[in-house]
Amino acid sequence: MKVAITGAAGSLGRQLVPLLQKKGIDLVLVERERSELAGYFADCESCDTSMMVDSARGCSTLLHLSDLNKTSEEPHKSSLQVDELLDMAGLAHQAGIKTIVNFSSVKALDGAIASVRTLADARAESELEWPEGLIMLNVYLPHLHDPEHSARHGFLGKFPIPFNRLILTAIASFRPTVSIERIADFVECLDGASPSGAQKTIILSDGQSRNLVFTLVKRTLDLVFATAIAVFFWWLLFLIWALVRIESKGSGIFAQERVGKDGNPFVCYKFRTMKIGTANLGTHEVSASSVTKLGAVLRKLKLDELPQIINIFRNDISLIGPRPCLPVQQELIEARRRLGVLALKPGISGLAQVNGIDMSDPEKLAQWDARYVALQSLLLDLKIIIATALGSGNGDRVSKQ
Repeated sequence: MKVAITGAAGSLGRQLVPLLQKKGIDLVLVERERSELAGYFADCESCDTSMMVDSARGCSTLLHLSDLNKTSEEPHKSSLQVDELLDMAGLAHQAGIKTIVNFSSVKALDGAIASVRTLADARAESELEWPEGLIMLNVYLPHLHDPEHSARHGFLGKFPIPFNRLILTAIASFRPTVSIERIADFVECLDGASPSGAQKTIILSDGQSRNLVFTLVKRTLDLVFATAIAVFFWWLLFLIWALVRIESKGSGIFAQERVGKDGNPFVCYKFRTMKIGTANLGTHEVSASSVTKLGAVLRKLKLDELPQIINIFRNDISLIGPRPCLPVQQELIEARRRLGVLALKPGISGLAQVNGIDMSDPEKLAQWDARYVALQSLLLDLKIIIATALGSGNGDRVSKQ
């Protein structure tokens, strides 16, 4: 495997290059000025951009790291980044490179930067005439960390190893992180990958599946919430149940089979908001005329979700996670399975829901769910909870027909 890298003199490049060398990957380091690499990689082949076409022949992949050090909210600076990317893509094509991996920060997905980067990515795709067989992967990275280095240096180095590892785990539970080893493994896996089958946008992170601090705190918060509702608002639960029974025939509680963690089915409980006899379909497929008058109010205020505290106690769902779907929604289930979303417990509210993404577009919903998997953290969960409480979270809209 032979790989070309731009921006290797940056923070990520200085850590990534030695790991790729250990994996036996041949590297060609490219900078506008070759002198920028002096003192860093004396044993690596390097060149300036004027010699890239000749030096990078035989490379299968170009890793473009430059954007990581240049993420900016200023449109003109972002435009310069796109110009640089387009120039590199042209040179890569002349050198016979098949895959271009453009690394950027997850900060580019948020706030003001997001709008600029979205335009930049759109411009890059529209202005660059991608030859057949050439693909660009946009890879977004969260906070880069090296556990071994952090455990030995800085203020954490003053504590015994077990304690500083626990501190690092706790810090990682509050924000998404990615290890340099994971990035190196990702690059290694690109060898032999089919460009036509690759995702064009990837958020690379370590996730929280092995973070015991995150798992414990998240489960504790779920139980505290469910217990508080049961203890302090039992009267509200009883009142809503009674009003549902009075308004229309049928049970006050609606029980429906949903798809949970690892694709396993579970029974989800909600206050009934629809008329008896309504088809067992996804909410977006149900007519608004099927919703009762009280049901419309409950859905708007999200009070119909309260009985799901039963599911929280049973560990079927969490406060925050991908919204559980019906077993008949096979397209969504398969998309979630392919993107690793089914590894998580579903939630009462989620990232896709607060961004107005419903189940009418299974692929788009699964992609947003996968974004949550990659960016999952206690702070993100808190943001979603606040957004839901402030009125966001209309992902389960009924049809207007």
